[in-house]
Amino acid sequence: MKSSDKILILDYGSQYTQLIARRVREIGIFSKVKPSSISTEKIIEMNPSGIILSGGPETVTVNSSQKVSKSLLEADIPILGICYGMQTIANELGGSVVNSDVREFGHAEISNVNQSVLFDEISFDSNNLDVWMSHGDKVVLPPDNFEIIASSKNCKVAGFQNLDSNIFGLQFHPEVTHTNQGKKILSNFIFKVCSCSKNWSTSDIINSMVSDVKNKVKNEKVLLGLSGGVDSSVVAMLLQKAIGNNLICIFVNHGLLRLGEVDEVMSTFEALDIDIRLVDASELFLSNLSGITNPEKKRKIIGNTFIDVFENEAKKIKDVDWLAQGTIYPDVIESSSDDHNSSVIKSHHNVGGLPERMNLKLLEPIRELFKDEVRKIGAELDTPEHILQRHPFPGPGLGIRVMGEITQERIDILQKADKIFIDELKAEKLYNSLSQAFVVYLPIKSVGVVGDERRYEDVLALRAVETVDFMTANWAHLPYDFIGRVSNRIVNEIPLVSRVVYDCTGKPPATIEWE
Repeated sequence: MKSSDKILILDYGSQYTQLIARRVREIGIFSKVKPSSISTEKIIEMNPSGIILSGGPETVTVNSSQKVSKSLLEADIPILGICYGMQTIANELGGSVVNSDVREFGHAEISNVNQSVLFDEISFDSNNLDVWMSHGDKVVLPPDNFEIIASSKNCKVAGFQNLDSNIFGLQFHPEVTHTNQGKKILSNFIFKVCSCSKNWSTSDIINSMVSDVKNKVKNEKVLLGLSGGVDSSVVAMLLQKAIGNNLICIFVNHGLLRLGEVDEVMSTFEALDIDIRLVDASELFLSNLSGITNPEKKRKIIGNTFIDVFENEAKKIKDVDWLAQGTIYPDVIESSSDDHNSSVIKSHHNVGGLPERMNLKLLEPIRELFKDEVRKIGAELDTPEHILQRHPFPGPGLGIRVMGEITQERIDILQKADKIFIDELKAEKLYNSLSQAFVVYLPIKSVGVVGDERRYEDVLALRAVETVDFMTANWAHLPYDFIGRVSNRIVNEIPLVSRVVYDCTGKPPATIEWE
């Protein structure tokens, strides 16, 4: 891959920033997200073929808001500003941006005002194109030497360009699927303006990562915390290909796994001839969690206990130089602390990993990949299908699916119920069509009647969602008779459960997990 064949995305705090990066990669070009505060000097050192400025929640009309630097606009690098990105370009170059009396959120139609390379081979229906808008401010006057290329009913300047400087702006979001032919618009910018050549394919990625690992590790040993999830499993397969028997995996059973998961993970990777060592620390975890009900405290206890257990086990293995982790790109972005626009979303995910006192060099071979890319790579590496298709499972495991105090009894109930739910989904061939499905233990009791016997027992919630990127999600409209069958099985087969409910809340306003 040529170093220049990459698109840099500057993040101004948009909920769609990751989506831009994904779309660029889907087109076949490597993309990287950086905070909007990055200096022009550092950007020039990275030598990108083009830059995309994301949207954002701020207004350029406020002095304290993040703005694109004039030095970047004069750096002779093609730039596409989206929404806020367009507005900050206009503001910096002498155009006019105002708070709009009529805001546009959702579907809108734009018309093609002047010819633009961005709209090459784009089909406008009666001179209109369906797009997705999300803005309160708008450009009312483009900078000097910029021409308007698109307009909407409520936004005269819905797009502009300066062909001499290769700077473009779009008020709508081409990265969102609701924008008709949005991917083609991005393709036109990437290939026709930035002159990129496709360089981002599964085989290219694997060859590059294997080569990189070999060059870094050489003949040294690597230690990997293997959970059996998609990310750590693909890392194990990749490292085995690169360094063979120099890979050692540790699988910690914290007692918060799904029913039968320990045996399944161990048998799977032993069959792949991967050196995997089981540590059963379930009693220690449960003891440390006794009496704890606060979700954040539970996460921290689970995380700290895991570190202690892993570190103690690692000390038993001699001559290890590297620690490998299954960190992926969304983890890096979400856990970023160098940008005022970014929030630390996953408190249980420690990007950068285990303590420095372990004195091991850090290896994160899939750090620049999105989840769908990880799965594609895993498939080419012959990772078992049942591993690749597993729904995401949080690091703290069932510990964040038990509301309130974690006890062995509650874990047992949840494991049994979750297995019933997942088994039924697979039997009905619904599992692979869902992004995530699981059961939640609620800290309440409810009256039930079985036969002539009154029961006052536990309540469980079923959760199933559909999503593309996990940034937003819709609750899954599972068939009523299916939900009823699952509910009946759980109540009949688990005596301590009297009621099952179904979660029909999307993200937002809810999160996918309950804690």
